Amino acid sequence: MAGERAAMNEADLVRRAAELGVAVSYLDWRGRPVPVPGETLRAIVAALDGAAGAVPGPAGAVPGPAGDEPGPADVRPVRPAARSWGFTVQLYAVRSRHSWGHGDLRDLADLATWSSRGLGADFIGINPLHAAEPGCPVSNSPYLPMTRRYISPLYLRIEDVEEFGKLPALYRQHIEQLADPLRAVNTTPDLIDRDRVWTAKREALELLHRVPRSGQREAAYRRFTEREGAELADWASWCAIAEVHGPDWRRWPTDLASPRRAAAQTGPGGPLAPRAEFFAWLQWLADEQLAAAQRAARAAGMAIGVIGDLAVGVHPGGADAWAHQDLLVGGMSVGAPPDEFNQRGQDWGQPPWHPQRLAAAGAAPLAGLLRAALRDVGGLRVDHVMGLLRLWWIPAGLSPDQGAYVSYDHRLMVGALAAEAARAGAVAIGEDLGTVEPWIRRYLSDQHILGTEMAWFARDPDGSPLPPGQWRTDCMATVGTHDVPPVSGFVSGDQVAVRAALGLLTDADAERRAADRAIRQWREALTAERLLPPGRVPTAAEFTVALYGHLAQTPALLIGVSLADAVGDRRTQNIPGTVDEYPNWRVPLCDGAGRSVLVEDLPSMDLVAAVAAAVSGRTR
Repeated sequence: MAGERAAMNEADLVRRAAELGVAVSYLDWRGRPVPVPGETLRAIVAALDGAAGAVPGPAGAVPGPAGDEPGPADVRPVRPAARSWGFTVQLYAVRSRHSWGHGDLRDLADLATWSSRGLGADFIGINPLHAAEPGCPVSNSPYLPMTRRYISPLYLRIEDVEEFGKLPALYRQHIEQLADPLRAVNTTPDLIDRDRVWTAKREALELLHRVPRSGQREAAYRRFTEREGAELADWASWCAIAEVHGPDWRRWPTDLASPRRAAAQTGPGGPLAPRAEFFAWLQWLADEQLAAAQRAARAAGMAIGVIGDLAVGVHPGGADAWAHQDLLVGGMSVGAPPDEFNQRGQDWGQPPWHPQRLAAAGAAPLAGLLRAALRDVGGLRVDHVMGLLRLWWIPAGLSPDQGAYVSYDHRLMVGALAAEAARAGAVAIGEDLGTVEPWIRRYLSDQHILGTEMAWFARDPDGSPLPPGQWRTDCMATVGTHDVPPVSGFVSGDQVAVRAALGLLTDADAERRAADRAIRQWREALTAERLLPPGRVPTAAEFTVALYGHLAQTPALLIGVSLADAVGDRRTQNIPGTVDEYPNWRVPLCDGAGRSVLVEDLPSMDLVAAVAAAVSGRTR
């Protein structure tokens, strides 16, 4: 009898999991079925059913190939009419002589203008600019922000704030004194120090905030705050409270546990209202400067301009998690199952959307987020775009390989992206690297959402490079990503040596042999394509140019050229599996000799010109 009851309970669990869109098994990267542990299913089902005010019923499970019909043609994003190429950059790492030790939005505008007029580039792809904590220490990762809707004021060019020119000479001199030590760092390969930069910029911005705004400027600011409404008020309130109680709302007093409860402190007349207004003002400035960068890019002749980046999720203690507690599921984080690249799986530490509650809201919160992300750019790359269809949920206390896929209403979610990109007249790109069911890529392509292809991962079954003619058309083609070394680092073997030194490899010798084999296969392929000279080992620069010549032979609509590749940099921006062991997201742009490279240096660099010529099909 007890056995029957246990079996019945197990059957009920599987039934309820199916109703909620929780998969009871999945295919791993080798195509083998893997059952989801019962402990995982129970935790996820309990979290979904137990969420405050949860809407019962199915999430709209992701269908198979039979359900991949296209959406309405009039809500599709812009599809590039012809091949375009552009640089992809980590903006914080791209500095100029006028930067304050950290790349900014003026640097973005200048880079776009020069690369378009000088080289024919049609876009600049950037990392997420999402805002972090309002005080120090400032988190380094752009992919674990406090909000995805607003911009980090670290990217502000202080001197471009209109009120700077109205400051008394003594105050302007003081701001120059704040800037000078940071500008001196630009010419060194020293790691980016966000705390030092933000300490100086915030002091300067506090001075600028005291300058009376003209009537025209005040009206523009009021239009901005009215447009942003409650979302801006919530962000500014969270920042003001975080200054007092720290940047994790889960540790705040109970009377501040939600925007509604905190209104007495941060709303009109509240003791924290002036601080909240300061943080709202910062977002107005950032909005102005990003819009100016996009205008500069288009004025220089770029067909697309700036392509922004949207992270998968947010910090569980941050502003978005605080403001949208009813839409996020506590006790869960999202990540990825084990794959060839990360054989232990990944836990990104971000709470997932509640599928049923988001569907009940018509995906309006997601649409609003996408609308904001697309407002001042010509395109948007959505990190881990499969998360619009299904996400890998990991219950608290379990390892990444003990997660399960939870489905979302893919027509609603993907439809929100397509509709908002269409509204903005922008290109939409989904990062769909890794193991992805073919129907998903077809579905996204039908909605004019481009995918992504990376040369290092584009291989035939025998491990040899995929021939250019077999690449997808509807994609952005790149050589690598921020999670793998630049070409120079790959050729030198740094991708193995660094990870081995950090203790991330179980068999460094096997990894080294595999890397050597990959390089040998690439040399053979590029030589056969007449992109490398036969009979000798190419230099790192020659190999880099040849790889981008290979991308130029693919049918991909967009080609992203890593600026780090184009200057011969060797260091990786981020090594998955590390936190403090490696300086993730803090590496400035440098050449192959480790010397700092500034925006002003780029026009005179032969490798930059050679890569641009190769990717655009020109000869030098």
